[in-house]
Amino acid sequence: MNDIILTEINEKLKIYQNKDGLTFGTDAYLLYAYMKKRTKDTACDFGSGTGVISLLAASKEKYAKIHACELQSDFYDLICDNIKENGLCDRIIAHNCNVCELTADFFGKAVEVVFTNPPYMKVDNGKGNINEAKNIARHETCGSIYDFCTAASRVLKHGGYFYCVYRPDRLADLMDAMRKSALEPKKMTFVHARLELAPCLVLVEAKKGAGSSLNVTKPLIMYNADGTYTDDLNYIYDNGEFNEQYK
Repeated sequence: MNDIILTEINEKLKIYQNKDGLTFGTDAYLLYAYMKKRTKDTACDFGSGTGVISLLAASKEKYAKIHACELQSDFYDLICDNIKENGLCDRIIAHNCNVCELTADFFGKAVEVVFTNPPYMKVDNGKGNINEAKNIARHETCGSIYDFCTAASRVLKHGGYFYCVYRPDRLADLMDAMRKSALEPKKMTFVHARLELAPCLVLVEAKKGAGSSLNVTKPLIMYNADGTYTDDLNYIYDNGEFNEQYK
């Protein structure tokens, strides 16, 4: 990959990323902040990209160990560099693999948490990106949400947690995929850029093998009318987690 830049992001981290490729965004940070802190657990990051969510979670010691799994070898190389750059080799293990083929045996045992910022778009949805890396990251070229959820269920312990950030227009597919994989949705939060706009993202927490009962929290509104951050978004950026109203 060409044009690699080193960028300072939240939590005093520095990451290598390709300025013309997949870069760090709000969806990744919100997913990291949405995940519960479980300091004794092992987590798995599906479709890790540059590894930014794993890096954020490890820097806050949310999990004892994180497996960052990425199919594209160029991104896998960036993950390895980012882990070393931030001194997190004791907490993150990078894997160059197809998450859709993973089983618990790959990690030696089932894990307690899986989180993912998966491709949002169907293969036939929208124009294909001339940047192949972006195309794979954004479209279900190498695995659908059904594949991701099925694999997550295979590697998770009974009672383990699944976290996902997704597009609201594909929410029906996400819910169907989770239910078919015994990942029962337990909490959901819609994210709006401003109060008067439709949601742009949805965050979901599911639990493997749980009974049906879904808490839809109040929506997260990111910006006030004057373009400043809302109190809720300021809290998330200041603390790396959502406030009590979302728990």
